[in-house]
Amino acid sequence: MALSSTVYNFDIDLSDSDRGVYETLSLRLARHPSESEDYLVARVLAYCLEYAEGIAFSKGLCAPDEPAILVRDLTGRLQAWIEIGAPDAARLHKASKHSPRVAVYVHKDPTQWLRALQRERIHRADALEIYVLNRGLVAALVARLDRRMAFGLSVHEGEVLVAFDDQTVSGSVRRCVLDD
Repeated sequence: MALSSTVYNFDIDLSDSDRGVYETLSLRLARHPSESEDYLVARVLAYCLEYAEGIAFSKGLCAPDEPAILVRDLTGRLQAWIEIGAPDAARLHKASKHSPRVAVYVHKDPTQWLRALQRERIHRADALEIYVLNRGLVAALVARLDRRMAFGLSVHEGEVLVAFDDQTVSGSVRRCVLDD
């Protein structure tokens, strides 16, 4: 018998002073059995950090040619392709050809992945936006992960603060660039 997805519900009060975004989000995500808890948390953080009109999660494993998160304008045209983890160079090359903006949120040590990407041919590699999520922040959220969660998420000068009723956790989001 195949394992089924687990559904998680997140109620988030988002306050991103860096971008002037203040929203109340109700997210419902399915976590496939092959998806790690770290990846799920990184998806939620990336969604919040990228929140804009037209943002949506992809269909996941059902749509392997889509990014984890995408942003479309009112006409349906793709505006941003957002990946989680360490996608390969071919995927980033394709993304850069399909979308005016490509962002990647990395939730593990990016050193080897970045080194490998430097040797590859990627369309508009200099325009890639690569963000490294603080591993302590991801781990703290994984430790609190529950199928129904409510918290406040504040962003100020690249620092992310997640406030629960009884605890606050924080960590930075660092931008990396591909060196030539």
